Amino acid sequence: MAKIFIPTMLQSLTAGVKQVDLDARNVRQIIERLEELYPGMKDRLVEDGEIRPNLAIAIDGDVAIMGMLEKVEENSEVHFVPAIGGGE
Repeated sequence: MAKIFIPTMLQSLTAGVKQVDLDARNVRQIIERLEELYPGMKDRLVEDGEIRPNLAIAIDGDVAIMGMLEKVEENSEVHFVPAIGGGE
């Protein structure tokens, strides 16, 4: 099962749970399963069917570029982190 790390900003929805193990093949399935466990989670992660623009997803240390379709392996570590913007 993939290890999903819940960011501090979303732990109010999980009653303080910081990590969950989920069986999922892609980011979309992770978000659906998180929503089942913690209602309201999807609204905080998704906007108009895509990952919110202020979030990035790191899977095994690499930033996901395919959004909701990004594949997740059985032993992956998945982090939802605030996106870093700016620069010129």
